[in-house]
Amino acid sequence: MPQESRIKKTLLNARVNLLFYFLTLALSFFSRKIFLDCLGADFIGLTGTLYNLLGFLNLAELGIGSAIGYLLYKPLFDNDQQRINEIISVMGYLYRWIGIVILSAGCLLACFLPLIFPDSGFEMALIYFAYFSFLTSSLIGYFINYRQNLLGADQKNYVVTAYFQTGNIIKTIIQMALAYYTGNYYLWVAIELAFGIIYSFILNWKINQTYPWLKAEIKKGRQLFKKYPEVMKYTRQLFVHKIAPFVQYQTTPFFIYSFVSLKIVAYYGNYSIIVEKLSALVAKMLDSVGAGVGNLVAEGDKNKIQSVFWELMSLRYFICSIYLFAFYHLINPFITLWLGTEYLLENSIIIIILLNIYIVITRGAIDVFLFAHGLFYDIWASISESSLTIILSIGGGYLYGFHGVLVGPVISMFLNAGIWKPYFLFHSGFHLSVIKYWKRNILYITMLLLPIIISSLIVKQITIDPSENALMWICYAIIICSIHIPILFLSFYAAFGSSRSLVSRFIHKRHERA
Repeated sequence: MPQESRIKKTLLNARVNLLFYFLTLALSFFSRKIFLDCLGADFIGLTGTLYNLLGFLNLAELGIGSAIGYLLYKPLFDNDQQRINEIISVMGYLYRWIGIVILSAGCLLACFLPLIFPDSGFEMALIYFAYFSFLTSSLIGYFINYRQNLLGADQKNYVVTAYFQTGNIIKTIIQMALAYYTGNYYLWVAIELAFGIIYSFILNWKINQTYPWLKAEIKKGRQLFKKYPEVMKYTRQLFVHKIAPFVQYQTTPFFIYSFVSLKIVAYYGNYSIIVEKLSALVAKMLDSVGAGVGNLVAEGDKNKIQSVFWELMSLRYFICSIYLFAFYHLINPFITLWLGTEYLLENSIIIIILLNIYIVITRGAIDVFLFAHGLFYDIWASISESSLTIILSIGGGYLYGFHGVLVGPVISMFLNAGIWKPYFLFHSGFHLSVIKYWKRNILYITMLLLPIIISSLIVKQITIDPSENALMWICYAIIICSIHIPILFLSFYAAFGSSRSLVSRFIHKRHERA
């Protein structure tokens, strides 16, 4: 696949992701208000709890979709349709079994719903109707929609995003209307199920249109399963890599509660919600490059692989600098306007949160290239990271309270993502000395921080109070970002050839479209 084609698909994925991110974000504020007013907080809490219960069942899938995605990179690059059909058939066979396991576990869990919701205020008929509707929607992905993984591996995830999010927007609007005019719980749940089925039909029609040669057969997948032993090998490895962060992030609120208080859990949760929303925005912009990098590695041009790696590093550090600067200066005024000054956290806690954000964003380029090279076998690293997080959080919480609990994940993540993972990629993937990475990374960190310091000194001279009202906050945000971004851009453009290369590539694509 030509490089320009990869770039074109990556940009298209990013644009579609961003478009629907902002659409769904805006709609979520309106819909949640209507649902809370018309259906009540108890019903919204009930549906949220049911989704969380089913979310634990879906952990059974962790790893297979990613493993199959990795295995598809090479045959997609070679346009090997027979091998693609075989891999998707194997996936269909495995997903069929996962679906059966989830269905069985779901039916077993259903027996305990009266114990889980003894005094919910809702009749059990509604609870069971909602539960099995959500379970059915989830199972559709395993029994019918599994072929959509091919679109993701082929850098056509914008198709999935466009159809799914369009359906989700229409579904939400209908649910809002029904909630407002009828307030009927059963209709709300029925629409949720109906759109899951409708989406499945439309998605599979589009897949058949895009890949008319795709003939995935479950029976054939069962026969071919032994031909692809790497599927289960990679699945086991990826399962550990994915479940470790899941366990890690679930324990932080518990430790805060144990060593500080339930009130502080709520205060920290307010900041976490904003971090998650902003991190999702960054993910929409950057995660679409994954399949393109996989295709690039399959091509095997080492010089091009190195060039793209440093371009992605420059891009991530550039975005990270904007994120850190804006978050530090805007988060507490935002919390003040949103909830009040009593919900503010001290600056030292903000700094720890920013360190966590820095590691999460900047590690992305390393993780993408590790995945593209199929380097998943360091499962000890993820287990060690999770174990160390728990140990450090308990010890830190005991000695230093709130600060100690939050520092634990930062230290463990830095040791894994900041030290081990770069060494692992350069040694086993690029076959280069990691010293090259450290030299360049020190310069990246310097150029990330220097514009923040310079911009912050300038921002101190601004007399606008962003916590006065929403308009002042918006004006302040625009002004400080208008100061920081040009300084940051000039710094990166002057310091890094990879940044200049990325800008040149972007301008070239703009001229092509013009």
